[in-house]
Amino acid sequence: MNVPERILMGPGPSTVPSRILRAMASPTLGHLDPRYIEIMDHTCVMLRKVYQTENALTFPVSATGMAGMECVVTNLLERGDEAIVCVNGVFGTRMVDMMERQGIVVHRVDVPWGEIFPLEMLAEAIDKHADAKALAIVHAETSTGALQPLEGLAELVHDSGMLLIVDAVTSLGGHPLKVDEWGIDGIYSGTQKCLSCPPGLSPVSFSPRALEVIEQRKTKVQSWYFDTTMLKDYYKGSGKRAYHHTAPVNMIYALHEALVIVLEEGLEARHARHARLHRRLRAGLESMGIRYVPEHSLFTLNCIHIPEGADDAAVRAKLLDDYSIEIGAGLGPFAGKAWRIGLMGHSATQANVDLVLAALVDCLE
Repeated sequence: MNVPERILMGPGPSTVPSRILRAMASPTLGHLDPRYIEIMDHTCVMLRKVYQTENALTFPVSATGMAGMECVVTNLLERGDEAIVCVNGVFGTRMVDMMERQGIVVHRVDVPWGEIFPLEMLAEAIDKHADAKALAIVHAETSTGALQPLEGLAELVHDSGMLLIVDAVTSLGGHPLKVDEWGIDGIYSGTQKCLSCPPGLSPVSFSPRALEVIEQRKTKVQSWYFDTTMLKDYYKGSGKRAYHHTAPVNMIYALHEALVIVLEEGLEARHARHARLHRRLRAGLESMGIRYVPEHSLFTLNCIHIPEGADDAAVRAKLLDDYSIEIGAGLGPFAGKAWRIGLMGHSATQANVDLVLAALVDCLE
């Protein structure tokens, strides 16, 4: 196939360490093999540690991050339910689309792309739409690089009898994410971002409050594949496991090794590394006169304005051809106006930061 090696500094995937690739090459076992079940169970234990939760139903959905979104939405909401969805980029918009396709009544709360939601604004939305069953928000908006603070939000949501749904696709493993402390009820992420595992799995977690809601549903979960009332008997079953679908065995090996690497480094040290390298990249970009799009930026995804006079596609092509560096283009209103530079997991190194800064100087000249 002649696949080139790239320095992956776009919005995902990130570079996959050789340890994880070797783990993927381990012998394939049956998805009900006792040894495989042990590996899968330990993977779920480590996921709970990385999510900082005791939630029993924490497992990797057998598909990419948007499947995690669909799994959480489909299980917690039914046709005719109301939901508040916070939109400040592509993935808030995607949640709206996903819910409306399922017959959910969506109350959008919008701020300009790249901005975040003040707690007061969310409190007003909760008061205005008191019959909503859930509030959904993106912690790490990959399309704009905005980091949404979540502390204090759950108290407002839960006091109104709602559930809190969070998109953490680009923050899990790169930013502090305290599921239990922050009162998150349904959360999903992706393996290909800060976990530096190949794309293909979406770690999700459901709180006890969320499980009560699922158990009290009036209708079956719309999606058979993502129905946690059946999936839980495979992922958290005791004794004999109930077969649901053929799990992607070798991808679970990869996630297992990725989580071992995360916990070897330590969550605090890992978050600090991403923060430190973000500051280094930011200082270099700003010294070149390049401005950030969001005021509250992710460490893991740096969304920057394209300098005046620079050719978006030509610069990205030169980075790829001459330096084998991938960065991302802008999306939505930022198409042709912004670049997205990822610092995620194994790609977040000082060598990569210094290289992309030097390469940008050359390409912009």
